[in-house]
Amino acid sequence: MTHVEEELSSQPECWIRAADEAATHEAALPAAGERVAIVGCGTSFFMAQAAAVLREESGQGETDAFAASEFPAGRSYDRVVALTRSGTTTEVLDLLGRLRGHTRTTAVTADPHTPVMKCADDVVVLDFADERSVVQTRFATTALTLLRAHLGLHGETVVADARTALGTPLPEGLVDCSQFTFLGRGWTVGLANEAGLKMREASLAWTEAYPAMEYRHGPISITTHGTATWMLGEAPEGLAEQVRETGGLWVGGGLDPLAELVRAQRLAVAVAAARGLDPDRPRHLTRSVILGP
Repeated sequence: MTHVEEELSSQPECWIRAADEAATHEAALPAAGERVAIVGCGTSFFMAQAAAVLREESGQGETDAFAASEFPAGRSYDRVVALTRSGTTTEVLDLLGRLRGHTRTTAVTADPHTPVMKCADDVVVLDFADERSVVQTRFATTALTLLRAHLGLHGETVVADARTALGTPLPEGLVDCSQFTFLGRGWTVGLANEAGLKMREASLAWTEAYPAMEYRHGPISITTHGTATWMLGEAPEGLAEQVRETGGLWVGGGLDPLAELVRAQRLAVAVAAARGLDPDRPRHLTRSVILGP
């Protein structure tokens, strides 16, 4: 079993622990009414996208998401939350340094022995969800689970669905597809972006991701026999039928969207295996991007 397989299989247990511990981190996480930005790089940026929509839609306050390198200078926030598994990512550390002294910051990390511990005003350590793999799975979803629980949006069905996602075979013919498109709506757009990234990282697959209503505005033109379109969350009316009419494989998201992401992670590993690739050694990637001066 690869590191990625072992780690993604442990997600239900990680989610339970994160949800149980959410209350102990309340002071470090955004309070209702605060104007908040959530930042990250790569996978963490896509989790930030999902968390920002969840928080704003739940009525907790205006919430934006940015890649750490694209944080808008001069914009005012009550708190900036940085998601960083390694605690060493250059863009995140640089941003936290610039914000120190005038914007409250929180870092959610997996490693308590890294520079981020001194760069943020508040720190939440999810070391039980740390990973040996380069490709992120359980830390990202555990960090999002923590934020969902903080918002009161985590329930037992999420964990049950994750176990279903781990124990149910992938749709027939899916691994053999030549192209994969992931779709989301609202908070699941971030999950769709992350599903596409997992496929590219682990299996070098041709993948794309879009808001579901945007799919008809051009991207559907590439859908045909041998391609797959996967919906994370509730699909717009009529879209499944349109995809089937193209000859493409439609994968409906019947589970909690975060559990659907677990299924997509499994697909990435399965496609890698079918192509003779090692998902623990993704091409040109390292666990953390650390830039020189």
